[in-house]
Amino acid sequence: MTRTNEAREARTASATGATTPASDAQHVYPHTMRLQRFLARAGVASRRGSEDLMTAGRVTVNGQVATELGTKVDVDRDHIEVDGMPVKLDQGAVYLMLYKPTGYLTTMSDPQERPCVADLVPRDRFPGLFPVGRLDRDTTGLLLFTTDGDLSQDLLHPSKHVYKTYQALVDGHLTDRDLEPLRRGIELDDGLCQPAICRVITAREAEAVAPQGVKPGTTAVEVIIREGRKNQVKRMLSKIHHPVIRLHRCNFAGLELKDVAKGSWRELTDREVQILKAGGIPPKQASSKRDDPNATAVNPATRTRHHGSHGSAPKRNTYRERYTD
Repeated sequence: MTRTNEAREARTASATGATTPASDAQHVYPHTMRLQRFLARAGVASRRGSEDLMTAGRVTVNGQVATELGTKVDVDRDHIEVDGMPVKLDQGAVYLMLYKPTGYLTTMSDPQERPCVADLVPRDRFPGLFPVGRLDRDTTGLLLFTTDGDLSQDLLHPSKHVYKTYQALVDGHLTDRDLEPLRRGIELDDGLCQPAICRVITAREAEAVAPQGVKPGTTAVEVIIREGRKNQVKRMLSKIHHPVIRLHRCNFAGLELKDVAKGSWRELTDREVQILKAGGIPPKQASSKRDDPNATAVNPATRTRHHGSHGSAPKRNTYRERYTD
């Protein structure tokens, strides 16, 4: 069937109200489209991210660098590459997690040529990868990467309140009672923080920030927040006079940093991607469903807000009982 006949039949179907079966429609694309739209639909990056790739000279069409944002491509005939890697529609977006080590900037390039997280992920295999949010240069832990711009924007938008869990080794002896200001919502120079879920943790739990054990004069704590302000956890703990010595993120939106070595990465499982697209899992559900391969993502509309414990609780109570629901 020629494209002319296909277009004629499509117009006829539209006029008569007929619909194309979903199995066929998902592979029907306009004959030509703007290059940045093609890249976005192929899962390389968001529309804006695709434009950045083009202006950086990283995209070629039939062997020619394409920097003009108005460039149109023939979906069926043109050969498009990003960083030398062929790009086709229906290849899908990419999702992976990196165990970020200390000393790396969360950026895909640095004018001063300092170590960047871009050096640790497979950009040649998955062109258009970018980090979801950021971790400080001296902070370690879970950093998500994707080519799905819409999902990244959803996870980072303040209205989504995605949970992030950090472990911190702080200076000084800190007690559970000292964390009350964080649970109530502490005031920083850029406004009031939402109440955090926090607790003092043992040396065994704090191996990521205290591999040699928690030494005298220091304390290990866990802090769970739903915001993403710059240096927020560090500033919160400094506000109660316990500056952070080391900081590690072990959980993002219910995904745990596991099965990946420091400085390495792995692709997310289908279930993990499902969890992210559902808006993540609050701390209690993340704990209870951690090892259940048949568990499904939680509807974010059904979440409850966790404000932490107010006042002392009997020692027999578990962390889950004290800090959730």
